[in-house]
Formats: sequence, structure tokens, C-alpha cells
Amino acid sequence: MKKKSLLALLMSAVMCFTLCGCDTIDRIFGNDRYDDYYDDGYYDNGYYDGDYRDSERVSNLISHYINVGQGDCEFIEFPDGETMLIDAGPSDSGSKIVRYIRNLGYDRIDYVVATHPHADHIGGMKKVIEAFDIGAVYMPKAETNTSTYENLLEAIQNKGKKIKTAKAGTRIFDTGDNSLKIETLAPNSSSYEELNDYSVVLKITYGKVRLLYMGDAETTSEREILKKNYDVSADVVKVGHHGSSSSSGQNFVNEVDAQYAIFSLGADNDYGHPHKQVVDRWTKSGAQVLRTDEYGTIVLTTDGSKFDIDTEKG
Repeated sequence: MKKKSLLALLMSAVMCFTLCGCDTIDRIFGNDRYDDYYDDGYYDNGYYDGDYRDSERVSNLISHYINVGQGDCEFIEFPDGETMLIDAGPSDSGSKIVRYIRNLGYDRIDYVVATHPHADHIGGMKKVIEAFDIGAVYMPKAETNTSTYENLLEAIQNKGKKIKTAKAGTRIFDTGDNSLKIETLAPNSSSYEELNDYSVVLKITYGKVRLLYMGDAETTSEREILKKNYDVSADVVKVGHHGSSSSSGQNFVNEVDAQYAIFSLGADNDYGHPHKQVVDRWTKSGAQVLRTDEYGTIVLTTDGSKFDIDTEKG
């Protein structure tokens, strides 16, 4: 009987980790083991990048929601010629992402954001960092001792870079006249029970068009964002945690009030993503749902006043 009870307990633990939708990790939050990789003092809440390349400015901002299967990856081309990568999918996505960005004609990524250290978000990032000239690197202070995370730190270090700690209130970029702004809405706390809630949440505003990128932020982080009275209204949202029921709370969905809700996930994944109630929640709010497992890579192009969306599968 004791053996059966122990087996049942172990099976329950495995199911608990499986349902979270990300890899199992050994968390070491609060440990200073990785402090040498971070440079916390470089940016403060009032910082903005004054080196705006007006001479190179073109009219469009382009956001690529790259299909990496069960994971997340977004690549953004800014009107000044700079670029940003948000996450890089699982480890087998690295080569695909490198080819995709090179085919767009870039050999540099000015801003690299790893929303949180789950393997389906940072697995391919080591290969991307090794392949490109890299500018600033942003990550939350959420540390693990997985080989995926440690390999990423090593790749960043080998590029001679320090990590900028991403937290709510940081403006990564701001022209000063609201024509282009990149701001961080989360994380708002220094400690969470769930690693997903450390996710960096970004809002990009270009003219009248607003884009929101949620990482894997769950309802705990969403409530904090709303409590801080951040403006989460967006025309297009990359939905949190692949459409899991642990994210996209009703109040948050209502406040975002998006025209389009983009779900990044793999076909027939093991986690049941996206959950039906979440898809229904966004649909009932008035958003058109687009899924990478159905449409492939999704590309948004905007001139700051209107936007168009194209998909890989038409």
C-alpha cells in the first residue's frame, strides 16, 4: 500500500508540472549566483534612448509573430532601422529564427528581450545571440539553474554584454514626443510563486497604434498591472501563456480591448492550449483571434495610423 501511495503522489507531481505548459525547473530565486551577469544600474525608470536615427527613419513599423511551434518569438523592425527580438522559442527554433531575420536583411539586433527563463521562450536564444551583433539585453531577475538558462547567460557573456534588469516602469525607448515608445509594464514585484509571473510585459506605441506583448504573464501579474493603473489598451495583443486559462482574466481582457488577439502555440500541443474559455473571452470582447498553429507566422505592418496583418498561410 505504501508503494502505491508513493507512486500516486509522484504521478500527481508530474501532472502538476505538465499542466503548467512549460519545462520543469529548479528555481533558485533570491540567490545571487548570477548577479555578475546583470547590470542593474544602467537604466532607471526615467531613461529613454536619445540616439534616435532620424536620418534612417522610414514610415513603417513591422512586428513579426514568428511561428516556433509551442513557444513564443516576436521580431520587430522599427522605423529608425533598429530591431528587437522578444523571446526565441524552444531550442529547435534557433536556426529557423536566425534564417528568418537574416532573410529580412539584418545582421544586428538592437534590443533582445527574454521575457522569462522557460525553455519554450529562451531555448533558441543562445543560437540567435551567437549569430548576430547584439545591442542591449533585457531579462527579469528570475533565475534558474537549467542548462538552457545557463547556456544563454554564457552566450550573452561571450558577447561582452551585461543584462539590463527588466521591470515595470522602464522605458526601453522613447522619442520624447510619443511617436515611438517602448515601455515595460511588468514584472511589478521582486518575487512570485510562479515563474510565468516574472514575465516581461511590453507595450509598443507607434503613433496611434498600440501593440502589447504579454510573454507568459498570468492573472497575478495582470492584476498588478491594472492596480498600477498602467494603460494596457492595445490594438493588437500577443496573448499571455499561449492562451492558458491561468492568463487573460476577464478584467484584463476588457481593459486591453484589442482588435486582434494573437496566440502563439504549437498544433496539437500536450497542454490543451489555447483553452476554449480564453479564446471565447477574447472573441466576446470584440477581438479577432489569430493563432500561429493555424495561420503560421503572422506579420503586422503599421505606419502609425493604420495597420495591416498578413499570415503565412494567407
